[in-house]
Amino acid sequence: MGLQLPQRLRRVGWWAVAVPGVLTLAACSDHSQQEWKRGALPVGVTNKTPVVTHFWQSSWITLLIVGVMVWSLILFAVIKYRRRSDDEIPVQTRYNLPMEMLYTVAPVIVVLVFFKFVIDTQRDVQAEVANPDHNITVVGEQWSWTFNYVNDKDLDGKTTVFEPGSADEPPTLYLPVNESVKFTLRSADVIHSFWVPAFIYKLDIIPGVPGRDNSFSITPTREGTYAGRCAELCGTYHSRMLFNVKIVSAQEYTAELQRLQAEGNVGLDVGGSEIRRQAGVEGNDANRGSEE
Repeated sequence: MGLQLPQRLRRVGWWAVAVPGVLTLAACSDHSQQEWKRGALPVGVTNKTPVVTHFWQSSWITLLIVGVMVWSLILFAVIKYRRRSDDEIPVQTRYNLPMEMLYTVAPVIVVLVFFKFVIDTQRDVQAEVANPDHNITVVGEQWSWTFNYVNDKDLDGKTTVFEPGSADEPPTLYLPVNESVKFTLRSADVIHSFWVPAFIYKLDIIPGVPGRDNSFSITPTREGTYAGRCAELCGTYHSRMLFNVKIVSAQEYTAELQRLQAEGNVGLDVGGSEIRRQAGVEGNDANRGSEE
């Protein structure tokens, strides 16, 4: 006979599962509930984040449905075809054509559906603006960032200013709210990854020939200060490769660019020894070779 738990033990088991679950749900704040609705993703701050959030939520729902179906079939088989006596021998079946077709065709359909949604989401997220309001070239270098505001219209449309940084003093990237921005990503040494969690998006920075750099476009939609970091292990001080992002009004953005121009940070800075000197790691170049 199959294993049967005593009725009292079964009741205790149900309470052991139900009580913590009810208490957990009751303790959830509105903020926690909103976070769970987003699938534990942070609040998005660009026009692209709803696309990623929707894909994330849809994927989890689909996976949960598939998981419930699979576990239900497993439990059904365990209960239906359990051994009822010690000398019982199950029916010997050479093959079952409908079953074999099901477990061959069903996974293929699931994969193809997921593939379509992945391609559609990737197309929407990576779609670039033809004529963005601002162009920013991001340079990643062991172990900090330089942000170049290229020929920005908020100056004279011909002047490029930059915000340098170091591992000791992370730089701040300024973005104007509700204005489109195209990021061009360059590396002065090894592979880095430009990641702002609030963007719900990151993109690798591959060293190579200028003109073949990775790029993406967004429009910031929520003012505030957000954290950014390198998401690719890039060397000894990878953990210190941080930066901040400030999404501000158009007036504040213009004022920041004028400040950089007044301080003499003019021209395109594609990285060099200055950042390494400020970080105090100029002698630690064994893994990158000589650049000077």
